[in-house]
Amino acid sequence: MSSSFSQILRTPVLVLMFLVVIEVISHAHADKSFEDVRCKCICPPYRNISGHIYNKNVSQKDCNCLHVVEPMPVPGHDVEAYCLLCECKYEERSSNTIKVTIIIYLSVVGALLLYMLFLLLVDPLIRKHDPYTMPLQNEEDSEACADLRPHVDGAQGRGNTVLERVEGAQQRWKKQVQEQRKTVEDEYIGL
Repeated sequence: MSSSFSQILRTPVLVLMFLVVIEVISHAHADKSFEDVRCKCICPPYRNISGHIYNKNVSQKDCNCLHVVEPMPVPGHDVEAYCLLCECKYEERSSNTIKVTIIIYLSVVGALLLYMLFLLLVDPLIRKHDPYTMPLQNEEDSEACADLRPHVDGAQGRGNTVLERVEGAQQRWKKQVQEQRKTVEDEYIGL
């Protein structure tokens, strides 16, 4: 069952990775969109005009107060003084990198959610009730229980899957607990 689930899980991940590669390639040759570049001018208060932030999509060479600040809040003879106070910065970002990062993040979260769902579905099957195991009450019951268990030869006894190895380790641990209980009871009776 786990191999079929891993096959099912692998297919959407491969499709998603293919879509990410196509998205990156398609945008690699395209011109920058208007959201990727901007000129941001921060103008402080000037005389009776309050401060303001102006954003405009212009080229880097046109990133100055004269091209970005529209409408100009001061009359013609104060424009130069007002523009000297404004601080303009050209900002550029890569929306493709942002998209790819978000897609990868969502893919990882989705894969983890699918894995959690898989574990929730498989967990009841792993913890199924074993009719051969009985509660450990005393020494006689433990020996009777050991006689009821089917004996397997060495080749079949070794677990090939993780689940079988975990169950084997669990059985060994239960046996050690039984031996410890027997030892403690023997010491207690001896005192």
